[in-house]
Amino acid sequence: MKIAFFSSKMYDREFFDRYNTTHDIIYFDAPLNEQTVNLAHDCNAICAFVNDKITAAVIAGLKENGVQLIALRSTGFNNVDIGAAKALAIPVVRVPAYSPHAVAEHALALILTLNRKTHKAYNRVREGNFSLERLIGFDLFGKTVGVIGTGKIGQIFCSNMLGIGCKVLAFDVIANKDMEAAGVEYLPLADILQQADIVSLHCPLTEQTKHIIDQNSIGMMKQGVMLINTSRGALVDTPAAIEGLKTGRIGYLGLDVYEQEEKLFFNDLSENIIDDDDIMHLLSFPNVLITSHQGFFTQEALAEIAKTTLANMDEFEAGINLTNRVV
Repeated sequence: MKIAFFSSKMYDREFFDRYNTTHDIIYFDAPLNEQTVNLAHDCNAICAFVNDKITAAVIAGLKENGVQLIALRSTGFNNVDIGAAKALAIPVVRVPAYSPHAVAEHALALILTLNRKTHKAYNRVREGNFSLERLIGFDLFGKTVGVIGTGKIGQIFCSNMLGIGCKVLAFDVIANKDMEAAGVEYLPLADILQQADIVSLHCPLTEQTKHIIDQNSIGMMKQGVMLINTSRGALVDTPAAIEGLKTGRIGYLGLDVYEQEEKLFFNDLSENIIDDDDIMHLLSFPNVLITSHQGFFTQEALAEIAKTTLANMDEFEAGINLTNRVV
């Protein structure tokens, strides 16, 4: 098949070229949107990532250009107008799981870095400053961790925190029996927010979960709570989080995702004026740590993403059931 590959980076090309044996992949640096959709002319499929905007207009443009398959090299599909794809009979496939350990471990890395301030210590020592002033942290052992969402990533994160000796509380639509047997206690969301020293988000972005962390929910949290988001940016109402930081309700904030990240993440903007007041405000706080959607970024995850995406395309070309079909 001929595939238009959008938002491509060097690492995408490395791993897809390593595992591709049959398809003709045309790599584009540009994201997929209404302005770039015609790049897919005469292609059988497109491959898109989390910040590509696959709106109804884009899907109509893909149809006009002969595209028959939308292949996402990601787990989430909130950036796709699923109704429009279904109406135009264009299947959408995804990568349901690549390395849940990668994201769960990155959440832990954010917690440890924010707590023990290793990023600040690294910079200090490189400048010859060996002072320990303002680097004090706390023991994770015995702390209460609230986990919002216990899918594959959330389950691994729970296990990691239990292994450190934390008390783990969880919220999900359905309690996981295996997690309960391991020592995780399922409670209503409000109860978790009131009790947790650390709150970590591991749920998908839906109409129900958008801004699950807002002014109201932040107001329920302990003073000085640590909030971690490695899931989807829009789970957190950014202005509410900024206000929570200003009042001290949020004592630490670790973000690997951001509500307006499509304008920023995956690009080198070091020589640009960043026209985003919210993220610049967040970066001004000494107790905020932001990474740019790095949680998935391991050798194992990139290999699995490439292999699963190519397998999805193989199934479509062979005319067989699409294992990872969304619609």
